[in-house]
Amino acid sequence: MIALLKYNAGNTLSLQNALTRLGYQSIVTDDIAKLKKADKVIFPGVGQASTAMSYLKAKKLDQVICNLTQPFLGICLGLQLMCEHSEEGNTKCLGIFPTKVKKFGAQERVPHMGWNTYQTRDLKLFKGIDQKTDVYYVHSYYAELCKETTATCSYNTPFSAALEKNNFYATQFHPEKSGENGAEILKNFLAL
Repeated sequence: MIALLKYNAGNTLSLQNALTRLGYQSIVTDDIAKLKKADKVIFPGVGQASTAMSYLKAKKLDQVICNLTQPFLGICLGLQLMCEHSEEGNTKCLGIFPTKVKKFGAQERVPHMGWNTYQTRDLKLFKGIDQKTDVYYVHSYYAELCKETTATCSYNTPFSAALEKNNFYATQFHPEKSGENGAEILKNFLAL
C-alpha cells in the first residue's frame, strides 16, 4: 500500500493520478496505524509551512513521521518540512535533514516556477535518468545545500533539488508534474 500523507494541503489528486498512470493504487490518510503499515509513504507538496506543521503536530504526525522505517518521499513543501527550520512563518520543522529553508532573495522573482535542470550524484531516485534533466518547480522557499543534498539546482541561488538520508528522500521539484523524467523518478522511488 502507498500512503499519501494527509495534512490539509498538498497536491494529492495530481500525485494520485500520476501513481495510477504508473499502475499503483494509493490512499490519502493521516491515520497513524495506516501510515505505519504502508509499504511507501509520500508527503505531497503545496501549502504553507507553519499551517502544515500545526496540522502535523495536532495529529501527532510530527512524532510518527521521523520514526517511520519504510521508504518515505517528501515533495516540494514536503521536502521543506523535513528540514530543521523554515523562514516561512518562522517554523520549526521535522529536523530529518540538517538544513534550513530560506526565502529566495530580492534578486529572484518568486515563485520559481517552471522547468529548470538539476545536477545529481544520486543513483537511487535518479537511476536511468540523464544527470542534467529538466523538471518542474513551483516554490518561493528553498532548502540550503547540505551533506544530504543529492541533487542541486540554481535559481541565481544554488539550492537542494533533492535530499536523502537513510529511508528518507525528498525533491523540491514536482515529479508528478515533470513528464516522463518525473514518472521515472516516482518509479525509482516505488521500486526501493
